[in-house]
Amino acid sequence: MFIVLRLRKYGLWLAACAAIILLYVWYTSPNAVPDAYKGSAADPSLFYTADQLRESATLNAIRNGIFFLSWPWQWAIYLFLLTGGWSRAWKARIESSRLPALMRLPFYVLLVYAASTLLYLPLKIASYSVSRSYGISTQTAGSWLEDRGLDFAIGYATMVTVYAVARWIMSRGGRWWLRLWLLSVPFTLFMMYVQPVVIDPLYDKFGELSDPALESAILDLAGKADIPADRVYEAHMSAKTNAINAYVSGIGGSLRIVLWDTALARLDQPEIMQIMAHEMGHYVKHHLEWSAVGAIGSSFVLLWIGGGIFGVVLRTKGKAWGIERVSDMNALPLILLLLSALNFAALPVSNAVSRHAEAAADRYALELLGTADGAVTMHQKLAVAALSDVNPPLLVKWLRSTHPSDMARIVQAERYASEHGEAAR
Repeated sequence: MFIVLRLRKYGLWLAACAAIILLYVWYTSPNAVPDAYKGSAADPSLFYTADQLRESATLNAIRNGIFFLSWPWQWAIYLFLLTGGWSRAWKARIESSRLPALMRLPFYVLLVYAASTLLYLPLKIASYSVSRSYGISTQTAGSWLEDRGLDFAIGYATMVTVYAVARWIMSRGGRWWLRLWLLSVPFTLFMMYVQPVVIDPLYDKFGELSDPALESAILDLAGKADIPADRVYEAHMSAKTNAINAYVSGIGGSLRIVLWDTALARLDQPEIMQIMAHEMGHYVKHHLEWSAVGAIGSSFVLLWIGGGIFGVVLRTKGKAWGIERVSDMNALPLILLLLSALNFAALPVSNAVSRHAEAAADRYALELLGTADGAVTMHQKLAVAALSDVNPPLLVKWLRSTHPSDMARIVQAERYASEHGEAAR
């Protein structure tokens, strides 16, 4: 009966959150066009078909709804594990079992991670199903499940390692959060280094660029930007998505310039040069290094504030939840809850910084190429491929948008063309 009451309580809470979210996405107009841009290249009615405009409106309302619901959904999961007694019961059973001492923490983390993953899975499935039904995702259900299994394996291994080290540091008392932050610095840099060379290849297939002449042109452009690149990687993404993308990732020797095969198939050479020049802008302007600095700085703030809140919650709710010390094994759901809430609170700042960097990379691309040729049509094609909202509402922009809106990027390209006596394309 207790579990049923708890489930009903969290169900009502999530239903209330969902109702608020539905009202917001219903009353915010997708692809809204200010009067100043109507009839211009930034007006989606000129590059979306009528059907695509309708699909974009519906799809983005669903996307936004899932995104805004995902956060209280996460918090409800962790609160359920805490207040429902599951976390405390798992700890008690593990400690009274015959499991070797070294296996107890990994087994407890497995229970928490598996339960939270399973309870969050409905939103994952909904997101995949919607993307598939609107033709954005081309990934088969089997391939999608393989990726989720890989997510689970990597996430679990990372969580066990990080939590084991964190508990050891926390058990030493004092300013444990500061020592934990100092240790997180090399870990953050290590993960940024291995991401493109170890983790990304587990999910996607990378190879040589299939167009040697295009690769030569891109490398010539990289040379002009003083980027020490000797190849461009092609990511074979068409089996998973119709979206278009390119990126630069890694630091130091792990630097990778990557172009999706969907971009090769749907963009012409001037458009590809624009997107690649944009990615080179991130390298030249040291956005990758600043991203590392930002991650390290934000983790300091997160651990500082989170450590303080953690202590307060432990004093007020610790006994009821069976958490007696900061290093107790069953404190994990509380830590995950606080991390999730603080990351959500930080979204407006982190997204604003990201949008600023992306806008700077857009400007750099135009200056490096010395032309806006292909910039407008490139942004239009990227928008159509993802059925994106070219001018999302303010709350969506604050909490979801890591890039300037497609409308803003098209306007910037048109302005550059106008200033340099070009016809925008």
